[in-house]
Amino acid sequence: MDQLGEFASARERMVRRQIADRGVEDERVLAAMRAVPREAFVPEGLAEFAYDDAPLPIEADQTISQPYIVALMLELAAIGPDDRVLEVGAGSGYAAAVMGRLAREVFAVERHASLAHAAARRLDDLDIANVHVTHADGTRGSPDAAPFDAILVAAGAAVMPEALKAQLARGGRLVIPVGGPHGQILKRIEKLENGRYSETDHGLVSFVPLVTGGMRGDAPAVERDPAAVDAEPAGGVPAGFLLKTGGRTPGERDAAAVIRARAEPFDDMDALARLSERFADRRVVMLGEATHGTHEFYEARARITERLVAAHGFNIVAIEADWPDAAVYDAAVRGRRSPEGPVPFTRFPPWMWRNGETARFLDRLRALNEDLPEARKAGFYGLDIYSLGHAIDAVLAYLEKVDRDAAERARVRYGCLTPFRADPASYGRMALSPTFADCEEEVVAMLQDLLAERLDYEGRDGRAFFDAEQNARVVAQAEAFYRAMYYGGPPSWNLRDSHMADTLERLLAHRGPDAKAVVWAHNSHVGDARHTDMGKRRGEHNLGQLARERHGDEVALVGFGTDRGTVAAASEWGGPMDVKRVLRARPDSHEGRCRAAQRPEFLLDLREPEPVLAEPRLERAIGVVYRPESELVSHYFEADLTRQFDAWIWFDETRALDARLTGGGERPALTYPWSV
Repeated sequence: MDQLGEFASARERMVRRQIADRGVEDERVLAAMRAVPREAFVPEGLAEFAYDDAPLPIEADQTISQPYIVALMLELAAIGPDDRVLEVGAGSGYAAAVMGRLAREVFAVERHASLAHAAARRLDDLDIANVHVTHADGTRGSPDAAPFDAILVAAGAAVMPEALKAQLARGGRLVIPVGGPHGQILKRIEKLENGRYSETDHGLVSFVPLVTGGMRGDAPAVERDPAAVDAEPAGGVPAGFLLKTGGRTPGERDAAAVIRARAEPFDDMDALARLSERFADRRVVMLGEATHGTHEFYEARARITERLVAAHGFNIVAIEADWPDAAVYDAAVRGRRSPEGPVPFTRFPPWMWRNGETARFLDRLRALNEDLPEARKAGFYGLDIYSLGHAIDAVLAYLEKVDRDAAERARVRYGCLTPFRADPASYGRMALSPTFADCEEEVVAMLQDLLAERLDYEGRDGRAFFDAEQNARVVAQAEAFYRAMYYGGPPSWNLRDSHMADTLERLLAHRGPDAKAVVWAHNSHVGDARHTDMGKRRGEHNLGQLARERHGDEVALVGFGTDRGTVAAASEWGGPMDVKRVLRARPDSHEGRCRAAQRPEFLLDLREPEPVLAEPRLERAIGVVYRPESELVSHYFEADLTRQFDAWIWFDETRALDARLTGGGERPALTYPWSV
C-alpha cells in the first residue's frame, strides 16, 4: 500500500474508532472527517502521527486539536449545507477545512499571522474555495461578515464573549469552551427566535486560553514538556480532549454496599501481606500505586513483596525505574560489589526511589537474602527507559574490561548522542528537523555487535554480560523513545511500556525456569489498558496488558487507591518536591464508591465481581506532578476497575513519602540509599 493509501486507511480508522465509537452520530460530520486529509495540516515530519488520538504541535507553539474534539464541536454546531460559519482560532486550518465540507461559506479568524498565512496556503493547495482565513483578533469575531449560523471557538474563554453572541443569526449556534486555563466547560449557546439565548453544557475540556487584544507576537500557549511523560499518567488530558463526567446514580448505594460486603479489612501491613498470598501461585504479581509519592503504597508493596520472597520463592523485584540506577541497589541487597558510575536516582523525580520507605525495604530485603542460596536471592531491577547517559556509561565500562576494541567502536557509535546526554528530550526536538541525522542506525548496530559476541562475552562473565546487554537495549530503546516522545500520543507510551514488558521477559528467562517476579509500577502501567480510556480511545497498551497477553492467568494485577491525605509531588515537570494535600475523591469515581463503603482499609478481590461494580467509572491517577486546581482534567480517566485489575487495595487516608533527599555531590558507598 502506498502512502496515500495508508493515510486513507488511517483516516477511516480514526473516524470509526476515535469518533463514531465515542458517540458522534452525525453522518455529514463523519463523512467530512473522512474526506479531509489531516496529514496536510501538520508540520513536515509529523504526517505519520496525523491520525493519532491526540493533539499535535504546529507552528507558533500552538496545537492542532484531537480529531474527536473537532468532530464533537462540529456535531454540536449542527452545520447545514446553506450555513455561513465563523471559526475563531483557525490554527492549521484543519477544522475550517472540515467545516468547508459542511457549510456554504466559512470565515476563519487567526491572531497569529504565520498560522493564518500557512492555513490559507494549505486550503488553496487543496482547492477549498469556500473557506476564507483572516489575520485578526478572534475575540471580536468578524462583524463585517456577520450574522453567522454557527460560530465555533477553538480556545478557552474566561467569560462568554458578548461580541460573538451578538454575531449569531436567529437560530444560530455558538460552541465554545468557557473557564480557566486548567479546564473549561464546553458550552453550546443557541440564539432563539425571540432574541434570547439557551445554553447547554457538554462536558469538561482543556484548551489553550482565548487571548484578547493586539496581535503582536505569539499568543500564550499551553506547551507540554516532552519529558513529562509521568506528569499525568493515563489520566492526563491534552488540549482538546473531552472527559465524560457524571453525577451520583441510583446504583451508587448498591455499589457501596457490595464493596462493603466484599471488602476484606486489614489492621496492619502484615495482615495485608497475608491476604495477598492468594496470588502466591502466580509467576508474576504486579503491584500498582495511585500516586508516585504515597507512604502507604510503598509500605504495602514492600510487605507483600517480602512475604512473597521469604515464603513463596519470588526472586525478582522489578520496579518502574532505570536499569543502571537500580543496579546499584541490586548490588547492595545481594551483597555484591556496587557498579561504577554516577550517583543513581538523581534524575527527576529523585524522591520516587530516594526515600525512607525504599531504604527500609532494601534493608529488610538484604536481610532476607542473607539466609537464601544465591539462586534464590531476590534481585532488584529497573524496567524503565529514561537513563540514556547512565546506560551508555555502563556499556562502555563493561567493554573496557572485556574488549577494548569494541569499547572504542562503541564510543564512536554513541558519539552522536553525546550532546544530548544531559538533556535527552532535546534529542527528540532536534530530530524534528529534516536536516538532522538521528542516531538510530548507530545504536542498533552497537546492540547487534554486542549480541554477536554473546558466546565469547558470556563465557567470561555471564552475569556482567546480561547487565551490559540490557544497558545496550536501554540505549537503543531510549533513542527511539526520545524521538517519539516529542510527538506525543500513543507511540512514545507504547514504546516505553513494551520495553518494560520485554525487560521483564528477559529477567524471567535470565533467572531460570523457576523465576517469579514482583513488579512495582504506577496503576497506569499495571492495570490492563484494554479496559481503560488508554486502550479503548487512545490506542495505548501497557505493561499489565502485555503481561496478561503473554502469561494469562499466571499474572496477577493489583491496583491501589486512596480518598484523601497528602502526597509527595511537584507542581510542574522538573520542579521541586512539595507535600501536597490530596483532594477528596469525586463521588462519581471508583474511589468515591470505596469511600462510601465506609471501610478504612481493605482488599477487594475483583476476579468474580458483582455486576454493579462492572461498569466504567472515573479513576484517579496522580503521577510525579499533582495539580489539584485542575484535578478532573489532569488526573481522572475512565476505567472498568473489575477488568483492569484482579484486586484493589484501598486506604481511606494516606500520607506523603518520607523523602528527605540528600544532595548530589560525592557518590555514597554501599550505604546508599540508607543515608536518605
